[in-house]
Amino acid sequence: MTQPTSVIFDVGRVLFDWNLRFLYERLIPEGEALDAFLRDVVTPAWHFQHDAGRPFAETSAELIAKYPHHADAIRALHPRFNETIGPAMPGMAQLVADLDAAGVPLFAITNFSSEFWPPFRAREAEFFAPFRDVVVSGDEKLVKPEAAIYRLALDRFGVRAEEAVFVDDNAANVEGANAVGIHGLLFAGEPQLRIDLRRLGFAV
Repeated sequence: MTQPTSVIFDVGRVLFDWNLRFLYERLIPEGEALDAFLRDVVTPAWHFQHDAGRPFAETSAELIAKYPHHADAIRALHPRFNETIGPAMPGMAQLVADLDAAGVPLFAITNFSSEFWPPFRAREAEFFAPFRDVVVSGDEKLVKPEAAIYRLALDRFGVRAEEAVFVDDNAANVEGANAVGIHGLLFAGEPQLRIDLRRLGFAV
C-alpha cells in the first residue's frame, strides 16, 4: 500500500461542531416546540439543498409557503448561519497545527452552502490558514458521497487518490472516498484519529 502523505478533512462535526439546534434554541423555547420545528420544518433534508447549490432565497420561499407561521425563524437562518456552528471539535485545532508543523499538506471537502461558507471561513480565517484548498459542495453543485466531488478535489489539490487520507464523521462519505481509492477514516474523536493517522505513518 502506498503510504499517504496528505490529509483531507470534512468540516462539520469533524473540524467544527455543527447543529441547527445551536441557533434555534436561541429563538424557540426548549421543548416540544423546538423539537417539532427541527424535525418537521428546518429539516436536514431541507437544509441539504443549500449544500447541493440551491440558493436560500428559493428554499426559504418554498418552506415559508408551507409554514407561514414560522417565516421569521426560517428567514433567520441566512443572516445567522454562523450561530449553527460551534467551536472547533475538541483537540482538532491542535491536531491540525501538529500536521501542519510536520509539513503535511492539508485540504478539506465540505458539504456546505456557497452562501454560508464565506462568512464562516472569514470567521475562522486563522484556523483555516494552514489549509491549501477547500472544495465546497455548494460552489461545485456536487455533494459527498458522489464520486465526482472527490475526483474534482483530487484534481484540484494535485493529489493522487492513494496519497490521500479523507476524514469524515459520515460513514457514507467515507465509503464514497474509499470507492475512488482514497483511504477513508471515520471520525470518532481526535484521540482515535491521531492513533489512526500514526498507524498510516503521519508524525502526530
